[in-house]
Amino acid sequence: MTDARCPLNVVWFKRDLRLEDHAPMSQAAGLGRVLPLYIVEPGLWQQPDASRRQFEFMRQCLAELDTALARLGHPLIIRTGEAVEVLEDIRRTQGIAALWSHEETGNGWTFARDKDVAAWARSYGIPWQERRQHGVERRITSRDGWAARWDRMMAAPVIEPPRALPLIDSIVSEPLPTAVDLDLADDGCIDPQPGGRSHGVALLESFLNGRGRTYRRAMSTPLEGADACSRLSPHLAFGTLSMRETTQLIWARMRELKGEPGKDAAEMRASLVSFSGRLHWHCHFIQKLETEPAIEVREFHPALRGLRPGPADPARLAAWANGVTGYPFLDACMRSLRATGWLNFRMRAMVMSFASYNLWLPWRDTGLHLARMFTDYEPGIHWSQVQMQSGTTGINTIRIYNVVKQGHDQDPDGRFVRRWVPELAAVPDRFIHGPWLWEEAPQVLGRTYPTPIVDLKASTQEAKTRMYGARQGQRFHAAADAIQEKHGSRKSGIPMTGQKAPARKPSRKKQPSTQLDLKL
Repeated sequence: MTDARCPLNVVWFKRDLRLEDHAPMSQAAGLGRVLPLYIVEPGLWQQPDASRRQFEFMRQCLAELDTALARLGHPLIIRTGEAVEVLEDIRRTQGIAALWSHEETGNGWTFARDKDVAAWARSYGIPWQERRQHGVERRITSRDGWAARWDRMMAAPVIEPPRALPLIDSIVSEPLPTAVDLDLADDGCIDPQPGGRSHGVALLESFLNGRGRTYRRAMSTPLEGADACSRLSPHLAFGTLSMRETTQLIWARMRELKGEPGKDAAEMRASLVSFSGRLHWHCHFIQKLETEPAIEVREFHPALRGLRPGPADPARLAAWANGVTGYPFLDACMRSLRATGWLNFRMRAMVMSFASYNLWLPWRDTGLHLARMFTDYEPGIHWSQVQMQSGTTGINTIRIYNVVKQGHDQDPDGRFVRRWVPELAAVPDRFIHGPWLWEEAPQVLGRTYPTPIVDLKASTQEAKTRMYGARQGQRFHAAADAIQEKHGSRKSGIPMTGQKAPARKPSRKKQPSTQLDLKL
């Protein structure tokens, strides 16, 4: 217990559900009484990008955080309600010396909520101490030097958790609501990834010590990628692992492997070099949303606004979302995503490409469905990538995935398709990615499995005509140059190994046409 006369420092956990490398908690603990608080906000969970699978993952993370806090002496305090109302109740009954949290780059709802909290804090003279959680910066006017600053932040010492948190016995936690309490419908996630820091730590250790060896060559396939990819993305999204501790462990393992002989060590190190770069890109894409919050709902390039007018065709949207388009590999990916909450990045790009180009659906509608399906939904990465795969950034090369070719390339023996599309059991292997070519196709197509919803070649050509037609003229290119200047990457020469690199003049090259694996 602590002296009630000491100032009360409220540490507000959001998407940072850990004690390790948690600056707000460590700094607040040195100043007086600490109240570790998590607010379950019904309004947040009713947003169209929220889902039951995300909530269940978060509940498991909170359970482990509560256990860790209890070991220090003070359990996690749960409150349900809107943030300002909850904080005001604590202020009236306990008094608040300061509010502590990490900065958050979330969706439009959390942005508006944070502005309300900031206004409330100012009205009572309560300082709100926000700390950076990773490489995303607020109020920057230029991307020049951003990559170097990211590297310096990741190389800084990991912050140790406090040794003890004296109990405030006048405050009792409320029960944690269930998904049913919040009216979150069952979304069909029958094989979810478990939440909680212990699972994140175990995944990172197994990735570093063997599982990640094939990452570089296997991350594009939906079957091998499920094991070869780190699977850390939901833990980074909910903050059970910090970007800094993850990056430093990757760097350390890379240095160890540099001196080890053999092909396996070389392959592992090459995979970790690739993975290290993707950690950098993780923050690069979130920075876009931090700099321009409107990209969640509005196209990057003004000339491309209204290119796909809504509302979305409900039949096409439903067929795509439910995996009944008549294209087996695409349908297998959508069904797998619904059941597990995860899909490797190339397949994420492919399903978005098909929806945007071949079905010509508005990216906001399809993006919201995918946001709900991804357990690892991170708004900054998600909306930047949704727009990138839909061709609305104005600075990225248009890339339309051929879903049949991808099936042959990434699932050559059809194992993935047969697992998720059992209706095609009778189709011979050589026709599994194009059952309409099978002479006995009428036994299946239009009966137990649909015929293709669109003609692949014709819809691709029509999309190219529309997209390239919209990207003409000096005004388009001038606007694209401005977008590149504001949001584009800078080639810094940073090796991302925690070691100093020679100075190099930043490059302002156009964004790469290749797709990046940002789902780690």
